[in-house]
Amino acid sequence: MALDGVRALVFDVFGTVVDWRSGVAREAAPFLARHAADTDPAAFADAWRRRYQPAMEAVRSGTRPFTRLDVLHRENLEAVLPDFGIDPARVPAAELDELNLAWHRLDPWPDAVAGLTRLRARYIVAPLSNGNIILMTDMAKRAGLPWDCILGAEVARAYKPAPEAYLRTAEVLAMRPEEVCLVAAHNGDLAAARRCGLRTAFVPRPLEHGPGQATDLAPAEEWDAVAPDFGALAGRLGL
Repeated sequence: MALDGVRALVFDVFGTVVDWRSGVAREAAPFLARHAADTDPAAFADAWRRRYQPAMEAVRSGTRPFTRLDVLHRENLEAVLPDFGIDPARVPAAELDELNLAWHRLDPWPDAVAGLTRLRARYIVAPLSNGNIILMTDMAKRAGLPWDCILGAEVARAYKPAPEAYLRTAEVLAMRPEEVCLVAAHNGDLAAARRCGLRTAFVPRPLEHGPGQATDLAPAEEWDAVAPDFGALAGRLGL
């Protein structure tokens, strides 16, 4: 089998397990309407998300200490609002806090819950996400994601694709890196995991960035496993 010797499957979450773009757009729509912002909620979601990697890079580079993603998202929200004609100083803090929880209320892709449930019959399944613990926990309880444990950046104190994010996750599981497989829709994430000795499984999500998506539509390398969705991945692993 493609994943002989693997004991745990760890998952990228934003984009791989859940549809962040549609969820954030849904949550942002009434906020934007209240504040008379004439903008497409999906465009707002994209703009907010574009600040994700630069915010984490400040942590990865050591220019700021580890800061959980909820805090980075909140800072990014205040930074992006003026681009849409909204002065964050004129919006009650509680309203911004509530909108920031949009990232806790994302919907899973249609195959995710059933597929994870099948995979869990043989493997430990856990997130290896840049999302923090309460974000992942809230998301899982709302969406019914059957994680065995919550792992990721806040546990590892490092953001992907820093090697520590992958290696400390394996260490927390008391496993060798090759006993852990990252499942992701992003070739770059998988490449970073492979460099750390993890096994890799690619599941494309061609609508993550909307109908015009041009990236991560196909595997960029010969990953250990490739499947169109979690159910098909389970099937290919004999589950």
